[in-house]
Amino acid sequence: MIEERGSFRDPAGKIFYLNKKVFRKISADGQERINFLSKNNLLKESIDKKFLIPTKKITDNHEYNFSKDDVIFEHERIPYISYPYEWSFSQLKSAALHHLNFHLFLLENNATLIDASAYNIQFLGAKPIFIDFLSIKEYEEGEFWNGHKQFCENFLNPLILKSKKGISFNNWFKGNLEGIHTSDLNSLLSIFDKFSYNIFVQVYLLNKLDENAKSKKDLKIKKNKKNFPKKNFIAMLFQLKKFIFSLKDKKKITIWDDYSQNNTYKNDEEIKKIQCVEKFCNYNKFQKLADIGCNNGLYSQLALKNNCKYVVGFDFDINAIDQAFQKSYSNNLNFLPLFFDASNPSSNIGWSESERAGFIKRGKFDAIIALAFEHHLAIAKNIPLEEVINWLMRLAPKGLIEFVPKNDETVQKMLELKGDIFKDYNIDNFEKFIKKNGKILDKSTISASGRTIYEYQR
Repeated sequence: MIEERGSFRDPAGKIFYLNKKVFRKISADGQERINFLSKNNLLKESIDKKFLIPTKKITDNHEYNFSKDDVIFEHERIPYISYPYEWSFSQLKSAALHHLNFHLFLLENNATLIDASAYNIQFLGAKPIFIDFLSIKEYEEGEFWNGHKQFCENFLNPLILKSKKGISFNNWFKGNLEGIHTSDLNSLLSIFDKFSYNIFVQVYLLNKLDENAKSKKDLKIKKNKKNFPKKNFIAMLFQLKKFIFSLKDKKKITIWDDYSQNNTYKNDEEIKKIQCVEKFCNYNKFQKLADIGCNNGLYSQLALKNNCKYVVGFDFDINAIDQAFQKSYSNNLNFLPLFFDASNPSSNIGWSESERAGFIKRGKFDAIIALAFEHHLAIAKNIPLEEVINWLMRLAPKGLIEFVPKNDETVQKMLELKGDIFKDYNIDNFEKFIKKNGKILDKSTISASGRTIYEYQR
């Protein structure tokens, strides 16, 4: 049994993994919330309405070697855990709206959420789902929204930053796991931005209140009496929902966001590439595949059409990832696209460097496809070709990796700035490095320039 390191903050229950299943052991602190959820059938309703991850109580503790006195619940397993700093604008917006819709539903049923962590939302394909049912408690008349500040820092502030200033929140969020502090956002926004009612209230005024509280640190802090009517609570959530829904992504032009339409491939080369992916996926019928350098998800969708059950796509271009997410959401695909810098992937961070698992630790893919990708590391990032191949093949036991030679138009443009300082970059070394880690099952030359797709097995 393996404990989920990220669940240590909740005294009400801990997450464990056993035999590829996800369990939550309820403590005495969490029993009151469980009783409340069971009493009014709220757990089942939340699941039925697809707000909450499917969850059931374990009736036979002996089967999993739990103590007979333990209260254990099993959750449906998320195919791939992702974090807010790996999401596009549309993904974070979708997660924020899901959180608000769920909270409104709970208030209608005399319940509320004790926090507003973005990490309590995960994605099944492109559909957001709430995963922490111990965040639900019985509503007390007149109580304030305890998670308001957290919601702003985790959801609202990053969305405002991107919408109003065109500044991506991803690396900022990765540097501060609690999101973007209101004081930081307030400093970045112009006076004209603050003419917005919601920004004035949720950013400017909240920052003022926080500053006033800090300046009176020598005074005794008295707990406010509960005097916030439920109708005001609901109105506040509706207002936030309306405002977030209205926010638009202020996009900047990126290099690769139209790559699937404007690339150096000829039609017959594209057909050969498609055939390679179709053959690979149809033969193997993978449960979980990673598309490294997925762009807007063209080949991820192709994999799903050819017997792959679930695809996680990774790409550095945030605009391409946003496009991919919107397509996946509209078509209800089992495809999760994520923002990803392969030269600086998500690492183990948080408390004791284990609270949020890094890319490699979360991987566990059945296969990868890495098409028109390796040269972005080997040429653009100056990472030795052997290290690139070692890293890619470590991600999964099987895969397709495309080699792009130096005489290719794309690589030639990269070399114009640097000169040819890559003496070991050639197809012979490419094959040699694959054979060091496994074996080559098949290879297909797909272009006149010598682009070749290799199927490997580790």
